[in-house]
Amino acid sequence: MAQISTEVPGDERGTLLAFVEAQRVALREAAQGLTEEQAASRPSVSELSLSGLLKHAAECELSWLRLAQQAPGGTSQTESGGERQRSEESWGDAFRLVEGESVPGVLAFWDGVVRETEAFIAAVPSLDDTFPLPPAPWFPENGKVSMRWMLLHLVEEFARHAGHADIIRESLDGTRAMG
Repeated sequence: MAQISTEVPGDERGTLLAFVEAQRVALREAAQGLTEEQAASRPSVSELSLSGLLKHAAECELSWLRLAQQAPGGTSQTESGGERQRSEESWGDAFRLVEGESVPGVLAFWDGVVRETEAFIAAVPSLDDTFPLPPAPWFPENGKVSMRWMLLHLVEEFARHAGHADIIRESLDGTRAMG
């Protein structure tokens, strides 16, 4: 549930950012108190792990931010903190930590993406402003979406994965997000 905050304006922009943040928090809280090994484990039939979900969410947000900014950039971080595009061969690495990565490192990377997303959305003249979708079989040709759509998509994406994270965490140690 999105928390009401006096720090976030109650307008549409602030409300959408609050709902995005509530889903980020749900994902982060699912991994609290776990070792790196526990966070990387896959206790269910799924290939997903908590650390992989955190990394995927951070990279997903970065990817949508770069699309909205219509700026070059990556979908993942490099060891030096820069950005790179994922290749078909490295696509699976978006869902698992690779050598040199850690949960604290992924969370710090995501914190930077969050600050950049929030500053960008605060500066956008209108949530009705649009940007082009990349060519992909699942997007309409020459499709465009609004900033509002992007924020709602992030809520949807993070909420879906927060549900996955709840199941993984409960499978690990019985901890449940809702009591």
